[in-house]
Amino acid sequence: MASPVSSFLPAAILYLILLSAPATAQHDYHDALRKCILFFEGQRSGRLPPDQRLRWRRDSAIHDGATVGRDLSGGYYDAGDNIKFGFPMAFTTTLLSWSIIDFGRNMGPELGNALKAVKWGTDYLLKATAVPGVVFVQVGDPYSDHNCWERPEDMDTLRTVYKIDRSHPGSDVAGETAAALAAASIVFRSRDPSYSRLLLNRAVSVFEFADRHRGAYSGSLRKAVCPFYCDVNGYQDELLWGAAWLHKASRRREYREYIFRNEVVLRAGDTINEFGWDNKHAGINVLISKEVLMGRAEYFSSFRQNADEFICSILPGISHPQVQYSPGGLIFKAGGSNMQHVTSLSFLLLTYSNYLSHANRNVPCGGFSASPSMLRQLAKRQVDYILGDNPLRMSYMVGYGARYPLRIHHRASSLPSVQAHPARIGCKAGSRYFLSPNPNPNVLVGAVVGGPNVTDAFPDSRPFFQESEPTTYINAPLVGLLAYFSAHR
Repeated sequence: MASPVSSFLPAAILYLILLSAPATAQHDYHDALRKCILFFEGQRSGRLPPDQRLRWRRDSAIHDGATVGRDLSGGYYDAGDNIKFGFPMAFTTTLLSWSIIDFGRNMGPELGNALKAVKWGTDYLLKATAVPGVVFVQVGDPYSDHNCWERPEDMDTLRTVYKIDRSHPGSDVAGETAAALAAASIVFRSRDPSYSRLLLNRAVSVFEFADRHRGAYSGSLRKAVCPFYCDVNGYQDELLWGAAWLHKASRRREYREYIFRNEVVLRAGDTINEFGWDNKHAGINVLISKEVLMGRAEYFSSFRQNADEFICSILPGISHPQVQYSPGGLIFKAGGSNMQHVTSLSFLLLTYSNYLSHANRNVPCGGFSASPSMLRQLAKRQVDYILGDNPLRMSYMVGYGARYPLRIHHRASSLPSVQAHPARIGCKAGSRYFLSPNPNPNVLVGAVVGGPNVTDAFPDSRPFFQESEPTTYINAPLVGLLAYFSAHR
């Protein structure tokens, strides 16, 4: 664990830290990219398409929304359970879209599969926002779901539908949904113009609802969303985040003025060393900084300063006390599912390094200057750690490398498939599979688990869900990272 030291750490020492990873054979980043995207097919809910590649999955939850007279089938299960949580699903869709926007040219033949992954998310988000002034933000009662260990295909738990509206606001989840729709509209702008326009128009209306009826969705939906995806950070960042993506997608002056007018009110510089489904501040600053670095928006210079401070706060040796490094070199932040921080922060490191490179700029960090290549090297270190360059010589991506987690905390993966076991497996009947020491019968190819602890130790065991559970928002930013490194070794 690296302890904070003076910001005057010589750059040469920092380079030694970055380069001290255990060396292995060159990774096949394109194979890892293919598998990383394939994972999303294992998380699909609803009626599966004919080109579904993970064949051990079957249709599930096809009647979602029937209790409220809406078709809310489709979308993604967020992790190893069978709930559709709209907040992390929207963030996943935003990051998949950003990955394609910045790194799609590096994806080669996998670009088509990445586009399908985005569209599977946006098709659902369009359903969830089809009623003006309403966003359906969750399908499934989390307590009855978490009380069972059953395949999504057998699901008989409550499929309760939860929504936000004018009387029960949720600016956080609505703002993130607007961001996802806006970002995806850029992805499909030249590929499917009519679909792109639909996405952008819906993003505009959802953002207007989020801004006009302000509040955190965990205020009115606390019993359903807490402690699972409770809004701890507040809704203000999602409003800025949504406005930033709408400005990027539409180039409308109103969003530029909104950002400028609300920068302080909505606390753009808060909690800069974190980025994920609940905290968008670092992402906002990096995204908007591109405009500044390209010389097109000097009035947003404070966002560039915030982005620089974010970068300095996570560099090894000078990192903020909230950002640590394991002895093996993995970024570590306290809390569950650490790999979500690793992939999201690494994505920002890489993205910002590219923006800096094009502007021929560095990041001033006290007594030294961090170059774009240094940021890329740190991001690559994290990716290589995930793929097997770590003390355990274990890939934390299922199906990649010679050794990877075999007992992941994931219902569909850990229970026999419908093809292997056609009879229904009841709610409690699945417990014996959960407790079994045997490997999961279905390989969820591409799933990246929560990962090792701060000492690089990893229990390959289902009950240790913080370490062994995969999530869509771990994989989404990794798509962009792997795309880049598959083309830039």
